[in-house]
Amino acid sequence: MKNSEITLEAPQLKRVLTRGDLIIYGLVILTPTAPYPVYGTVQQVSGGHAALCYLVAMVAMLFTAASYGKMSVAFPSAGSTYTYVQRGLNEHLGFLAGWAMMLDYFLIPLLSVVYASLTAARWLPQVPYLVWALVFSLAITLVNVQGIRMTARANVVLMAVMSVSTVLFAGLAIRWVVAAQGVAGLLSPAALFDPGSFSLRPLMLGAGIAALSYIGFDAVSTLAEDSRSPERDIAWATVAVCALQTILCVVTVYLAAVAWPDHRSFPQVETAILDIGGRIGGAWMFGWITFVLLVAGLASALTGQAGASRLLYGMGREGAISRRLFGHLDARSSTPTRSVWLMGAISLAGALLARFQLIVELLNFGAFVGFILVNLSVIGHYYYRRRSRRLWSHLLFPSLGALVCAYLWLSLTGKAKLVGFGWMALGALYLAVITRGFRVAPRRLEV
Repeated sequence: MKNSEITLEAPQLKRVLTRGDLIIYGLVILTPTAPYPVYGTVQQVSGGHAALCYLVAMVAMLFTAASYGKMSVAFPSAGSTYTYVQRGLNEHLGFLAGWAMMLDYFLIPLLSVVYASLTAARWLPQVPYLVWALVFSLAITLVNVQGIRMTARANVVLMAVMSVSTVLFAGLAIRWVVAAQGVAGLLSPAALFDPGSFSLRPLMLGAGIAALSYIGFDAVSTLAEDSRSPERDIAWATVAVCALQTILCVVTVYLAAVAWPDHRSFPQVETAILDIGGRIGGAWMFGWITFVLLVAGLASALTGQAGASRLLYGMGREGAISRRLFGHLDARSSTPTRSVWLMGAISLAGALLARFQLIVELLNFGAFVGFILVNLSVIGHYYYRRRSRRLWSHLLFPSLGALVCAYLWLSLTGKAKLVGFGWMALGALYLAVITRGFRVAPRRLEV
């Protein structure tokens, strides 16, 4: 065969993930145990309405998940939010949406590494926090550079551990309540809605915090080019992940509220779930939940890093950010390894420099910017450009999703807004430079 007849195809992401893999991936990045770290705070600020807060947060997330699903059908790309807004609204807005989600995707694995390191350092205090941060950052990076198939296998194991914990917590809570109050004790209207302490503003504040348990569901759409049937499976999996997450969260926080009705008596708000675990199961359950929180942190870091690397790959492939660095795929593993290693370095540096509380406050900022713009992209692409007249699915539902997300976004703390808008201003300045004052499309960066 002549050399001229030999063609070498550029590496591509491997289409190996099934619908089940996508659902597991989404649930792992959200984690079935997501209510554990924030339960006490949500329950207290909402006046004992944590379960209702999760139902309110679900409304915004389901509308937004449906919008992600619709856009993934039109544009099955690893670029996810960046691609959807770019194609549905405007290329410059697409870049800013991707820039906002970069903040979110950077913070998900970073927050998880920090939380896992803090937990491990308290578990084995003789090992310094610095060592744990290095170990966890390196471990998740080494798994992800092996390829998405390896990540998917790890997800199955981690998902099994967290699912066992969720079922165990529910079973012990039910047993304890029945033993203390009888079967009738499981039916407590006050655990869902208490007219004596209900107020709309605290409820929405609690819903905004509860939304943290959903942040990251959109990462399912970053695996469009790893999926066997993205046009069919991404939309289905994204909505399914949000619905299943709601069920898991509502059941967990409802039973927690029934087992410990007085939210004003928590010994420590931030670790209320540990005290409830100790009440319903004793010291061993207290220790088990601590272990599971460690596992959940590693699982979220693993999947968050995978999603972040693919968002960067989608933007780098089109030249919106450095194509040489971020648009590279490893020929052997078909994985954006340079992006993965960069994410590992950021997680390690952030774990050593950033405060846990600030990371938590910033998580919602980037997410809600992206969510708002993706909802609007459905309207722009389907209702205006394609002249669709499906009023409910292509206009009203995404409009409601954008409005609810905007309300939650504006409810963030002043510190989160200050840092978040600073990040967006930096992105706008960078965009102005590479587009010569917004006169050309942001796809020209070759370095």
